[in-house]
Amino acid sequence: MPTAMGAGMVELGPGMVEVGAAEAAQTVPPAKRRRVLALKTAAAAAGRRPRRERRPSAIQRLFQACRAVFRGPGTVPAPAEVALLRAMLDRMRPEDVGLSSDMPFFRNRDAPATEGTPAITHTTIYKSEKFSMVLFFLPTNAVIPLHNHPGMTVFNKLLIGSMHAKSYDWADPDDPPNESDASSADGQLRLAQLVVDDVFTAPCDTSVLFPTAGGNMHRFRAVAPSAFLDILGPPYSIEEDRDCTYYTDIPYSEHHTCNLTSNELIGNEQEGRRLAWLKEVEMPRDLKMCSVRYGGPPISGR
Repeated sequence: MPTAMGAGMVELGPGMVEVGAAEAAQTVPPAKRRRVLALKTAAAAAGRRPRRERRPSAIQRLFQACRAVFRGPGTVPAPAEVALLRAMLDRMRPEDVGLSSDMPFFRNRDAPATEGTPAITHTTIYKSEKFSMVLFFLPTNAVIPLHNHPGMTVFNKLLIGSMHAKSYDWADPDDPPNESDASSADGQLRLAQLVVDDVFTAPCDTSVLFPTAGGNMHRFRAVAPSAFLDILGPPYSIEEDRDCTYYTDIPYSEHHTCNLTSNELIGNEQEGRRLAWLKEVEMPRDLKMCSVRYGGPPISGR
């Protein structure tokens, strides 16, 4: 039931302010209303009305989320934190880091006319002891060789282009490398499980790898000019024993007679599990990488 609230004002629930104000305005003399309106108009023209704060850019929001999620070496983000970063990256567009598929680099789909593997370009958006944000640019047929991410959680977002990805995890993370004959050309072999062997084209979902799961060791080959964003937590560090190790993969059938530490591995392979032997190698000589300055939207609060 309406109740009296003073001259020209009645209580009508959520609409009280709007209705009441309209009713009350009828009791104010016209001349006074014109003076109040003129004052409001002058104040607005003088720029006195408070401005709305501009919403942080997508890369700024991602940076702030990473600062909250990554806590340094020896830690792995909680499932809810992984889901948060994955969702933010899934929404990322090339424009959010200053890129466009109309740029000449991405429009030239032919492989560079150079000998050997095409060079790869990267730019660091941010790097600290806890995490890094890096963009990679791969021309057609450029290859990032099979390599690992020791003790890291890595988010990979393909922004432009198409890439073939192949990744592995150790079949038994606690099993040391197979000690082959030192005189053998095979060296040390270690059994790994194939996780991904597929082509991805932007836009696509963010991939996440963990220290012992998700395809910690992976290889990329650009099917078309591509750009992707990597978030590594923590980043590589020789001083903290997180250096990058390169591998070559050998079909399981070529060394099936090697002594295994567990009969269970053979059983799993017979059940259809895809296995391969990984062998450590030196950094490929034809791997060429160059660095450029980041030119996208800036981040603040470093």
